[in-house]
Amino acid sequence: MGITEQIDRRHEEDLERIRKFRLMDDDFLTKCFESSPECTEFVLQIIMGKQDLKVLDVHTQVFVANLLKRSVRLDILATDAAGTKYNIEVQRADKGAGRRRARYHSSMIDASLLQKGEDFEELPESYVIFITEHDILGAGKALYHIGRYIFDTEERFDDGTHILYVNGAYQGEDAVGKLMQDFFCTDPKDMNYEVLADRVRFFKETKEGVATMCKAMEDMRNESFKEGQKDIVVKMLKKNKYDLEDIADISGLSLEEVKKLRDGRLA
Repeated sequence: MGITEQIDRRHEEDLERIRKFRLMDDDFLTKCFESSPECTEFVLQIIMGKQDLKVLDVHTQVFVANLLKRSVRLDILATDAAGTKYNIEVQRADKGAGRRRARYHSSMIDASLLQKGEDFEELPESYVIFITEHDILGAGKALYHIGRYIFDTEERFDDGTHILYVNGAYQGEDAVGKLMQDFFCTDPKDMNYEVLADRVRFFKETKEGVATMCKAMEDMRNESFKEGQKDIVVKMLKKNKYDLEDIADISGLSLEEVKKLRDGRLA
């Protein structure tokens, strides 16, 4: 198969993937919501039950770094008019929405919000929201609200942190159920809410939107390949048998990238 045929085949495969995408696919969700704060606002209004909720800014694929331990990449991070922070995560695999992962996301968001010298009381309210493909908590509820609790006094311990699980398997006829129906649709004409359908339609049916998605998938392939090459570089560094220049030449990474991986390994 020639290069041109390979490119054409990959393009057709990408188009088929785009046709099958749903908002429950996190890469598609973040691309749809990337430059559309009205979509994030609409989803939060339904999940939070607040029709007057106003979103001021939205960022997708937000990298929150921890210099000493594991960092996280957030699907969506939004701020409303009251300063409340919302981290929305779409999780198809049950393991990806574990309770301790939700706890870690919450802690990382908090750690990134305060500047040196600011008082702890200035921490805003925060919500970590997992939209899961299955009912991982198993009680058949549309929403699960999680917060801290004082067992001895049977009172809430209101520290401003909240975790919400949205049950994607819930397909009721209320607002949350219709929202989850939309998250599983591949065809925008079958969706309940036009604000979401319009955005999905743009990326599936317009020339500009389809080109944007094809470019995003190509970037993801390149990033995945580069991450694989980094793993190879780390293994080569551990053997202490290769010059840095040889490692760069074999892996295709730049010498500067190889040096950063070496320095990170030795730190």
